[in-house]
Amino acid sequence: MNDEKADIPVVIAALLVMPSATMARGGPNDNGKFADCTTIPSGELYTSDEEVITVGFDEYGYNYQAHMFNGRYCDSDRKIGGDYCDVDLIMKWNDAWLSNKDCDGDGKLDRHYGYDSYIGSGAWLTNHQSGAYEDDGKTCKWYWFVKIVAVPEDAYSDGGIWYTADGTEIGPIIWGAFAEIQSVYNDPCGGYHGVEYLSPAGPGLGKW
Repeated sequence: MNDEKADIPVVIAALLVMPSATMARGGPNDNGKFADCTTIPSGELYTSDEEVITVGFDEYGYNYQAHMFNGRYCDSDRKIGGDYCDVDLIMKWNDAWLSNKDCDGDGKLDRHYGYDSYIGSGAWLTNHQSGAYEDDGKTCKWYWFVKIVAVPEDAYSDGGIWYTADGTEIGPIIWGAFAEIQSVYNDPCGGYHGVEYLSPAGPGLGKW
């Protein structure tokens, strides 16, 4: 790996759910509800493979209550083992990406609730991957950090890049409705140092 960057895909938070079309309302009550919404402490919410979602980290590394994953890359698809088990992965996301509530009554955590799709929802996700390898008897450590956002409703794409309505580049297209706005890769043994890409529109997560 000393002269080639690790070819490991960016991960999307795994929990296959149906899109929600309603907004969360009110505050929590004693039954684990959030007004008209069901929350994780109720014990009534399920993953796509019909496992009850609990508070705290599960065996794969997901903590849906805290909007994060902290575990092995190979377990991020909610299946133990697979490729890249030697890669550590931390993901964080906001409520628009994957909520910790069910407000549409399908028993699953909502995605982009209040919107027909992720576009315009303000959703964001971060990926932080890290690992190590041996090179000529030396242990080399690397890490890769990426920020991804759902593009605004008036954005347009051209040549694999998302742009704002005024023509400012947001970032490369990823997963259709999203743009990569920042990528940082460090591998001193391989000669990689720092920022690979920084969106001309800015790397802030909250602005979209």
